[in-house]
Amino acid sequence: MSGAGLFTDLSAELAAELDTRLAAADERLRTAYPGEPSGRQPVHTVYVPADRYTSDTVRTWGREARAALAEHGRTVMEFADALDLPPRTAAEVYDRVRAKLEREPVEDLRIDFEDGYGDRSDVDEDTTAQAAAEALAAAVASGDGSPFCGIRFKSFEAPTRRRGLRTLAIFLETLGPPPDGFVVTLPKVTSVEQVEAMVLAAERLEAAYGLEGGRLRFEIQVETPQAILGTDGVSPLASMIRASAGRCTGLHYGTYDYSAALGVSAAYQSVEHPVADHAKAVMQVAAAGTGVRVSDGSTNVLPVGDTDAVRAAWRLHARLVRRALEGGIHQGWDLHPAQLPSRYGAVYAFFREGLPAAATRLRGYLDRADSGFLDEPATARAMAGFLVRGLDCGAVDEAEVRTLAGISPPGLRALTQPAGPGRLGRVD
Repeated sequence: MSGAGLFTDLSAELAAELDTRLAAADERLRTAYPGEPSGRQPVHTVYVPADRYTSDTVRTWGREARAALAEHGRTVMEFADALDLPPRTAAEVYDRVRAKLEREPVEDLRIDFEDGYGDRSDVDEDTTAQAAAEALAAAVASGDGSPFCGIRFKSFEAPTRRRGLRTLAIFLETLGPPPDGFVVTLPKVTSVEQVEAMVLAAERLEAAYGLEGGRLRFEIQVETPQAILGTDGVSPLASMIRASAGRCTGLHYGTYDYSAALGVSAAYQSVEHPVADHAKAVMQVAAAGTGVRVSDGSTNVLPVGDTDAVRAAWRLHARLVRRALEGGIHQGWDLHPAQLPSRYGAVYAFFREGLPAAATRLRGYLDRADSGFLDEPATARAMAGFLVRGLDCGAVDEAEVRTLAGISPPGLRALTQPAGPGRLGRVD
């Protein structure tokens, strides 16, 4: 028998043995790490206190955001100065931001029964839960809602557990079948057991209200030290995601609760504090490849007051948004209508500035051309994902993608998913 024949027989036999030995590990990898989820991720989540939410909230936020832009960023150059943008970039994004504030001012909205609402009497919270659910149903029916929506109820810690469950149940009973993009936020999570409890609660509520199994999905709010490091010295976040039984859609960082719990003074609490960066790095590692997305927290420096104060707050907000995007976090919280111009200004600038290089490199990769970069399939998927996110939020046009990258939007979206061994293939 020739050497080549012996090698062929040996490799086939060994491969079969390894297939058997690694079967369980292969299955764990397949089920625990399915990859980036399909579908759009909102660039932000707007939090509105439950007693202030009405069916007109999204339109009101859009109107107030446009008014803030008209007063404090009247021209391209004023907007460039306010957000510290290069004039050329500001010229590209200014009209797009105005159009976004008219067309779709809020991408994701969370009706807040937790910190933003506070502690009220049971009668008051019951009444508010019913009214908020009726308002959301009316907004969805009239087309005045946001593409994504949901509520944040009180935590599963012992003092607030019953009140949180009661609010969630009343809200769902009043709302009826939740709209597409509906998700609930589980705050102040401190244990894997709380996530398991949320899964149980979702199953029982689905059964009680005749909802399809798996319909109720939730975000885990990471705002306690116990969510980052358990008593055993191990981060429980990966176990929390696994315990969610596929219902967890996101990990959301809670800026101020987490910072305060670690002893950071109020003046220094920020999404760019080192403790925040550490927490979010752990979140990103735990969520990578699982289909669970990560969201940054908020800044409580609001753009209110005179023009100088508004522009200073815009500049800070835009810088923090840009910082998160550069770090691979594509979503954050907004707390005030006047934060929308700086949110979209920063997001659009990020994608507009990165569009030519990403599209050119992706085209070179797909055409096997000498682009000056030796890109791997994972990098190509990242470039495709960059362009898809730009399309989803309105920063990039389909015609631009076709011209620069030489690929259709459906083909681009297909490229964001792993294509198996070998090179990433073109799908037009």
